[in-house]
Amino acid sequence: MFCLRSILLLIVAGIITAGCAPRDARSSGSGIQAQDYTAEAYGWADSLVSDMTVDQRVGQLFMPALYASADPATLRLAAEYASQDHVGGVVLLKGDSEGATRIADTLASLAGGVPHWVSVDAETGLAMRLSDAPSMPVAAELGKSADGQKMYELGVELARQSRARGINMILGPVLDVEKNPSGYIGRRSYGADPELVAELGVGFARGLEDSGVISVAKHFPGHGCADGDSHRGLPVIAEPLSFLQREALPPFEEYIGSGLSAVMVGHLAVSAVDPAMRSASLSGAVITDLLRVDLGFKGLVITDALNMDGATSCGSSGSTAVEALIAGADIILSPRDTRKEIEAVKSALAAGILTDSLIAARVRRVLFYKYRFLNP
Repeated sequence: MFCLRSILLLIVAGIITAGCAPRDARSSGSGIQAQDYTAEAYGWADSLVSDMTVDQRVGQLFMPALYASADPATLRLAAEYASQDHVGGVVLLKGDSEGATRIADTLASLAGGVPHWVSVDAETGLAMRLSDAPSMPVAAELGKSADGQKMYELGVELARQSRARGINMILGPVLDVEKNPSGYIGRRSYGADPELVAELGVGFARGLEDSGVISVAKHFPGHGCADGDSHRGLPVIAEPLSFLQREALPPFEEYIGSGLSAVMVGHLAVSAVDPAMRSASLSGAVITDLLRVDLGFKGLVITDALNMDGATSCGSSGSTAVEALIAGADIILSPRDTRKEIEAVKSALAAGILTDSLIAARVRRVLFYKYRFLNP
């Protein structure tokens, strides 16, 4: 088995020999820009939003799941999602590199000037989802010997591998601080020290974003002290706010302060933030009050996959997508039934539960980041 030093040396060698894809000022996530693209990006976004139909606006806020497969049925579904449902992107499940590339190419052929997000979980490299792709060490191992610079190099290399397959969004880094060794997050965390998790996670995210792939920090406001698995139920975090501020939130604060781009909100009931015990992904107290107002985050907010059991509707709409948008989310990830949830959002618009201005603001933010990273 290679040691971490050997793996990192191989990665750096790959960077030197293969290089990175060309990028302009829009692909830097370090907070230091070669030029100010903000006015141009928002001008592009505003122009598109004003010309979009309701169907197109609502679709931009959805990212359904697809297996990374090149079989005709999957490619046909990808084409339908793009052309009929107007989705903003997809998240790839298990498959291979050919499948990922064919799906990305299918979406690109139907983009109509608005590129799609093609996202993937890659906590142990692309091999986590793509059977023939490279792997990298699990976070717990990286936490023992890596530093911010090494993590930056890992991010650069992962971005290169991703772009070669048409992938432009990585659902990571994991910024959960491991405070419960027997809990669900376990070896997915860099460790129990918030400063270390912040250094490694932010270094990794900067490497991704400086190489043109958007990062998504997860799982806000921190899954590291919860026992339960949000795939199977709603874990509860009962610690006081002072504990969260000291132990769980610092890595997210560092990510936000570094000018990085997207945060995934987990399916967690956090009593100190939302006494109603709603899932964080559906909670305005978590997304709007804590993340947006208290921490000042202005980037993209993405739900964790809404097909997980931890995402349970408790509102009158019966729609987790509607509740997530009301709470402050911008992107609905992997709903149980994408078309049913799209229709629920449109029905909520017609009923005045959601407003045109709310949807337009969410779409505007999504398009801003597409301009920044996808070079339309």
